Amino acid sequence: MRCPFCSNDDTQVKDSRPTEDNSAIRRRRSCNACGARFTTFERVQLRELMVMKKNGKKVPFEREKLERSVNLALRKRQVDEEKVERMINGIVRQLESMGESEVQTDQIGKLIMEGLQNLDKVAYVRFASVYKNFREAKDFEEFVGTLAELPEK
Repeated sequence: MRCPFCSNDDTQVKDSRPTEDNSAIRRRRSCNACGARFTTFERVQLRELMVMKKNGKKVPFEREKLERSVNLALRKRQVDEEKVERMINGIVRQLESMGESEVQTDQIGKLIMEGLQNLDKVAYVRFASVYKNFREAKDFEEFVGTLAELPEK
């Protein structure tokens, strides 16, 4: 593993343990050149996924991009990080177990919407505003109106 501080290839694992939800291995490492310490996570990847964009372009699936989108919707919301991590892990597992090597951006968006709807209504509306491309205040009003019709979870 390359050191993120000095780019040296000679690093050493000091401690390994599973994450709380057992979805990854957390490794504490130190660099033998500069002495810096850093953490890495090792996850199981069932298959290599490609994302089919709306414009037809194919790009490799990036878990980090999904995490950024979810965290942006959840910004300044009081939501347990462990629940967020479980939701993201669940989405990735669903995508990997679909049996397809290519997934549409719409499929990913729908899974995120389902997860956020169960996690935090405000984040759900924030994400929906981008995902559904709201243009005017009435788009928000109509969408929030449908929330009132949904059963509470």
